[in-house]
Amino acid sequence: MGQGDQGASDTAAAPGLALLPRQGAPRLLGRLLLEHLGLTALPPLIESVSDLLERAGFHPRAGADDIWERNGMAVRAGEYPLEDGARLVWTSALTGAKAEPPQSQVRYLSLASHDLRGALANIRSYAAMLLSGRIPLEPKAKRGLETILRNADRALSFAQDFFDTRRAELGSLAFEREQQPLEPLLASVVEHQQAAAQAAEVTLVLDGHAPLPLVDIDAGRIQHAVEAFVQHQLLRAQPGERIHVQAVPEGAGVRVEVRRQGLPLSDEDTALVFSHQERAFREKKLEDALRVHLARLEVEVHGGSVGAETDPEGTTLFLTVPARVSQELAPPATAQP
Repeated sequence: MGQGDQGASDTAAAPGLALLPRQGAPRLLGRLLLEHLGLTALPPLIESVSDLLERAGFHPRAGADDIWERNGMAVRAGEYPLEDGARLVWTSALTGAKAEPPQSQVRYLSLASHDLRGALANIRSYAAMLLSGRIPLEPKAKRGLETILRNADRALSFAQDFFDTRRAELGSLAFEREQQPLEPLLASVVEHQQAAAQAAEVTLVLDGHAPLPLVDIDAGRIQHAVEAFVQHQLLRAQPGERIHVQAVPEGAGVRVEVRRQGLPLSDEDTALVFSHQERAFREKKLEDALRVHLARLEVEVHGGSVGAETDPEGTTLFLTVPARVSQELAPPATAQP
């Protein structure tokens, strides 16, 4: 177990337990685990204890890797490996500690975001000013400033994704839906990612499609999600491969696919596409894993879903959005500084 919470010594007398076998669906060992997590049933596929807690809407408490919080609730959770390769997951409700009120956490995030992004924006601004051409620069200095500019842009994007992910986990992600066509958004995605595709020697195309219904979405959020899928595919593409962006009507909504034609992901990697913590530890970097995780949260707040599929000819990431979203599917937009 990780670092405990000093103010949380009282716990439930018995733990909640579930068994994660090497193959097949998880099995409950009593009902306490569901009560601790506020669930009616276990998700059908669980990779780890962190996967279970994330699916239940919990997030890890800073500085205590075995304590998880959700809307004022706090639980301790962990897992034990068994000899046959299965894992025993346990939970314990903390009665002596409460999670920090979400609104207080949102305000804290806003302050942190303002300070960090403000400093990065200043660095970017001065680098861009020096590169404007009004000041003569030696080639080495110019290359250095171009590197600073690229890294500042990357850091700003990562910081935005990080803070948006945390807001989404607190149920306070800012978004504003508007009924609109999806076609211009997808065209913008392909145009925006075309330079990166060319640099990777990959062909990125927007495929034709049947007439699409209007969708009730926050265009910026859904565009970020689709671009996250394109960037994920680009990171894994080999020179000469093709990436197709396509949207098709599906049921009462639209399915958007980002398909890479080429060497497919392994079954294990496909199953972990949206497991951002496990991917980050395995890959020893967080940027892409966090971006794809946020994409899932952005789609889910619209009432949609995401997934990954493979076949012998390639790998497809997809998202679905309803043509119309009822007010019950998501909270109202929250203004963020």
